[in-house]
Amino acid sequence: MHIPDGYLSPSTCATLYVLALSAWYSALKRIKALWLSRTIPLISVFAAFSFVVMMFNVPLPGGTSGHAVGVAVAAIVLGPWGSTVAVSIALAIQALFFGDGGLTTLGANCFNMAVVGSFVAWWSYRALAGSAAGNSRRRIVAAAIAGYLAINAAAFVTAVEFGIQPTLFHDANGAPLYAPYPLRIAIPAMMIGHLTLAGLAEGFITGGMISYLQKAHPKLLKSVAAHVGETVDSSPIPPSAEPLRKLWITVALLMMATPLGILAAGTAWGEWSTAELAQHSTLAYGVPSGLQKLSGIWTAPFPSYAPAFVKNELFGYLLSAMFGVGLLLSVSLISAALARRRRTGGN
Repeated sequence: MHIPDGYLSPSTCATLYVLALSAWYSALKRIKALWLSRTIPLISVFAAFSFVVMMFNVPLPGGTSGHAVGVAVAAIVLGPWGSTVAVSIALAIQALFFGDGGLTTLGANCFNMAVVGSFVAWWSYRALAGSAAGNSRRRIVAAAIAGYLAINAAAFVTAVEFGIQPTLFHDANGAPLYAPYPLRIAIPAMMIGHLTLAGLAEGFITGGMISYLQKAHPKLLKSVAAHVGETVDSSPIPPSAEPLRKLWITVALLMMATPLGILAAGTAWGEWSTAELAQHSTLAYGVPSGLQKLSGIWTAPFPSYAPAFVKNELFGYLLSAMFGVGLLLSVSLISAALARRRRTGGN
């Protein structure tokens, strides 16, 4: 679902940037009061969780691959606005440093996965969990279904964005300028893999994490209790140092396993490079000219999570994961230090 540069027209990118920026503005405005002391540490750890989860590729039908996003877990703990920020940060790091998704399409990717995914997860979880107790099995099942629905909603929106390109943007001869596959191809190609394996992976991860949090860190889940009439602040609950440290350890353990993520063969549908796209015999007009023009707009320093100075592919992938997680951990530590400084009046 990481749309590369060139697959969407400039006007489509601009529209989706406006939608994403509106969501970011609303999110930051809503969590501003808790920004340093409560929100950033949690947002950082769930951004890291999402970043790592997206590095685990799973094989999909048709020889392609896909991945979970971790958006539903973030939405259940942080609420939809905090989740929007967390997943957007993860996507921005992927695009800027690793070329996983484009810069022109970053607004689209954030809108699809961070905004649509977060709100679908939040609304469906609340509807399915109902008034069940915080430690009930019903909430685990609701979380799993919410994860499944969220990633499929994000995939569907992405497929529509792909599919409208050849209809709306083509040259005088009818040749597509950007993404070349119409809706009748884009929607089935995107949705079959997500309705099956990728959706199940997201559901399994979400249900498993909520089950773990119910036992280990139940206070983190209290942010979703307001809808059942409990007197609970709907903002994220600030964890103590120990639970937060355990969450970072969980992320670190997942990070160490990321080399497994490149064992799945095949590029994700719609994420091909221009060279890979040129090999598709179904493209009668060749690689679209607009796509070629925009595809080279940004060269990431560590493209495809493969630092040039590392010869071993598995180690390079792990090193990339360590870099991304380390960056987010640094943000968390710095924010915590600033919060302590503010509480002590700068002394």
